[in-house]
Amino acid sequence: MSDMVTEILAFILTTSGWVLISSTIPTDYWKVSSLDGTVITTATYWSNLWKACVTDSTGVSNCKDFPSMLALDGYIQACRGLMIAAVCLGFFGAVFALVGMKCTKIGGSDQSKARTACFAGVNFILSGLCSLSACSLYAHRITSEFFDPMFVAQKYELGVALFIGWAGSILCVLGGGIFCFSVVDSSTRSSSRTGYAYGGPASTSHVSSHPRGHAQPMSQRPPPKYSSSSRAQHFDKNAYV
Repeated sequence: MSDMVTEILAFILTTSGWVLISSTIPTDYWKVSSLDGTVITTATYWSNLWKACVTDSTGVSNCKDFPSMLALDGYIQACRGLMIAAVCLGFFGAVFALVGMKCTKIGGSDQSKARTACFAGVNFILSGLCSLSACSLYAHRITSEFFDPMFVAQKYELGVALFIGWAGSILCVLGGGIFCFSVVDSSTRSSSRTGYAYGGPASTSHVSSHPRGHAQPMSQRPPPKYSSSSRAQHFDKNAYV
């Protein structure tokens, strides 16, 4: 029962993390910068993996999609690939987790279900690591440009999407680790139970070494020998009956 509860908890964590990672890709504000006026913010510049936009004080946004994938900076291409890989790995991890969990009726024997659940945990861990790498790479580029005194272009700060991606990555890694450790603990306990063998008392039956049909003759007592006097005394009472 405890293993089942642990797997359900791990599935909730990993699924929540996968949803957060999936929502990070189309989310705006991977990086954001604003121009402040005397009273209000005059313009807000923000960008994500697909476009760069500017929003004025009236809330009107003007966006420009990135023209070509091959003309993009290398870090944006790497972030795109890592995020897509994270979403795909999380999807397959969720499918394998549903098959391998003990609360479901599919997946075959307990041993095969344990292997499937462990494989699902590995997929979730890889998904979290891919998303974590993508968000960290993007954040490193933002911070390096922000603190570079020789960089004269528009400087940006960390956007909300990066924090959502980091949170989803942590949930996926934690849930995947719980999946793997729960399977290892359950297999260890089952092996310890099956490894105990009862050593019963040794058989005391003795099989004769003589071949069939040649049984050893049993010793017989010789018949009692009666003397003539005792035989006469024995039949005195019934002599005339």
